[in-house]
Amino acid sequence: MTTGKAVFVHSPLLDQLSYPPQCPFNTSRAGRLRKILCSMGLLSGSDKIEAVPEPASREILEKFHSVRYLDALQRAAEGKWGLEFLYMGLGTSDCPVFPDMYNYSVLACGATLKAASLILDGCAGVTFNPSGGYHHAGPEMAAGFCYINDVALACLALAEAGKRVLYLDIDVHYGDGVANFFYDRKDVMTISFHQDGRTLFPGTGFADEIGEGDGKGYCVNFPLPVGTYDEAYKKAYEAVAIPLIGTFNPDVIVLEFGADALAGDPLAQLRLTNNTFADVITSLLDFHKPILMTGGGGYNIENTVRAWALGWSVLCGAEAHDAAANIGLGGVMLESTDWSGGLRDRQLSVTQSQQETVLPTIEATIKAIKANIFTLHGLKCRFK
Repeated sequence: MTTGKAVFVHSPLLDQLSYPPQCPFNTSRAGRLRKILCSMGLLSGSDKIEAVPEPASREILEKFHSVRYLDALQRAAEGKWGLEFLYMGLGTSDCPVFPDMYNYSVLACGATLKAASLILDGCAGVTFNPSGGYHHAGPEMAAGFCYINDVALACLALAEAGKRVLYLDIDVHYGDGVANFFYDRKDVMTISFHQDGRTLFPGTGFADEIGEGDGKGYCVNFPLPVGTYDEAYKKAYEAVAIPLIGTFNPDVIVLEFGADALAGDPLAQLRLTNNTFADVITSLLDFHKPILMTGGGGYNIENTVRAWALGWSVLCGAEAHDAAANIGLGGVMLESTDWSGGLRDRQLSVTQSQQETVLPTIEATIKAIKANIFTLHGLKCRFK
């Protein structure tokens, strides 16, 4: 466990600003999560506190996004349309134009930057902004419900402070906006586990995309086959992420915790339970580094909120102490009768067909990553 307080970063205003109702991205998830955490006593005590963010400043935003793009976002939100906005990804089905678009995005980004500053100031050991994780946004492009790339800006702020940053993305979609920005740098290593781009947006993030120049070997992509389940994911994560994080030896870890890799998400086709995410967070804590965690995707709202509640409980060290008391809270606190066994998901059965199709692909990708990346970091390539 890292030292320092666990800080939950959230503003009530984020609950009031929203995407259009027909959009799959639901901003109410953070507020619903906070309500559950308060009910469970997971935001109280001297070691678990809350922080309220301010909107990210224009000066900070311009370190990643162009002036032209930021001006377009503001004008579009005000109803001042320009044809060039379409070339910036605005006005599409996944990045609609709506009045709250700019204000929500800069406040959500401010929350992630607040989380980073708390770590840099030594005020927190772990932080969580559930309203963050907009990893698809580019310098002049909105994509995948993402307008302002808060996680890239947070990684940049940490790197500018002289920190070696490990960015781990477990959202089901490849974190292309972050990976592309740091593609030629070695002070920020990006590792992404995501559904194969041949079957899911954004269509990139393949194992042979490993960075260039100084960044060669510091971009690590693990595309996962449809139907990937807990055991197969764990095999991939332990074979690739654990040794690379260890040899990179970051000063800070940034975790984009999209929950759309969970079984039952309407926009993806993996078959994970939230137990896998809890195991990932536990493994990161074992490195004894500060951790900045954000939300991300997750379009089955109840499953996403439960996964984030479990993730926070593990991150702040509460789950081990409260495990017995949490039995039944999956139903009671989440106001659902679907599952009453606590925050952790029930185990899912794995078919023989899943094993026969998923495991060989996982093993082949492990072998490719070890051959292409491990050797660049002086790691031995034992192909098992």
